[in-house]
Amino acid sequence: MKIFRKELLVFILTIFLSVNATCQTKKGSVTESGSKIEKKKKKKKKRKVRLPDIDLSHWKVTLPVTNEKGKPYEIESPEILGFAKNEKAKPYMYIDSTKGAIVFHAMPTESKTANTKYTRSELREQMVPGNNNVNWTFAQGAYMKGKLAMDQTTRDSEGKYHRTIIMQIHGRLTNEQRDLIGAKDNNAPPMLKIYWDKGKVRIKTKELKNLNASDEEILHEDAWGNDEGFNFEQEVGFKKFTLEVKVSEGKMVIILNKNEYKVYENIHIRRWGVFENYFKAGNYFQSRDEGSFSKVRYYELEVSH
Repeated sequence: MKIFRKELLVFILTIFLSVNATCQTKKGSVTESGSKIEKKKKKKKKRKVRLPDIDLSHWKVTLPVTNEKGKPYEIESPEILGFAKNEKAKPYMYIDSTKGAIVFHAMPTESKTANTKYTRSELREQMVPGNNNVNWTFAQGAYMKGKLAMDQTTRDSEGKYHRTIIMQIHGRLTNEQRDLIGAKDNNAPPMLKIYWDKGKVRIKTKELKNLNASDEEILHEDAWGNDEGFNFEQEVGFKKFTLEVKVSEGKMVIILNKNEYKVYENIHIRRWGVFENYFKAGNYFQSRDEGSFSKVRYYELEVSH
């Protein structure tokens, strides 16, 4: 009987030790697992919010949507400073805080400005906020620099990417010039158009059709034609790139990534000095294809005179 009791006591003690060891093992496993989760949480970094380095106080924007009068919707300073909260602007001009850029989104709509069939989500320089009548001449000089990238763009029926104008120098008649030639508005041709074209940067400028035309005759838009255009060698594709535009009396220089330069210094630029000008930047989309669109990101944009 004593032997039986002794064996029973040993059996119970063995079971107790076994259960206790199992519990400790499970407890250790849970603690270790919890520790791993805690470490993962610590390793997971908070996503940084990045903002574009762009002061919009001397710009207005035209968007591919109409206002209550059926004309292109525009936002001037100071309202443009709060564009991110503007419900009408949100689909067409918004901040990508992961990239640190303003996105300009354009597609074919009925929101077309005068003298064009294309739509835009594009900034227009205003030297005096809210005033289109104060502009600059080549003799006064001007400089614009932008850091940007093509975000998305559609393809045409041949599989080629749709192109868009990303920067411009636009001419403008003074009120006196407008009245002199009997023009209906102050619009003058754009001296410079810079395109994102099939992954490359392409430049188009204006040339006088008749070099002997008078100063009054060259004020008419039909006095100017398009040059043959110029493509930079480097392919920018959908990568970030930098563009600079420098103008002075009788001269215009365009620089891509501080590496490639195109200089215009000729009779056409010198005669162009009769016009006032303003910079434009953004997405002036060059297609009316159904379902087409493009999105251009601007990380930085600066202008000086």
